[in-house]
Amino acid sequence: MSAEIRITLVRSHIGASAKQKSVLGGLGLTKMNKSVVLNSSPEVMGMINKVSHMIKIEK
Repeated sequence: MSAEIRITLVRSHIGASAKQKSVLGGLGLTKMNKSVVLNSSPEVMGMINKVSHMIKIEK
C-alpha cells in the first residue's frame, strides 16, 4: 500500500484556470482549508504538481 498524504487547500481557486479547478475537484478540494487524505500514487502526485502553489502537503 502506498503512503498516505494529507492535502489542504490554502489558496482560493478564484482566478485559477479551468484545468486547475478541475484538478482541485478531482483531488476532492472544494473549499478553502479543506483537507483530504489520499494515497500517494503517481496519478495523485501528478495532480498535486499541477496545483502545488495552491495547496499544502503533509506526510
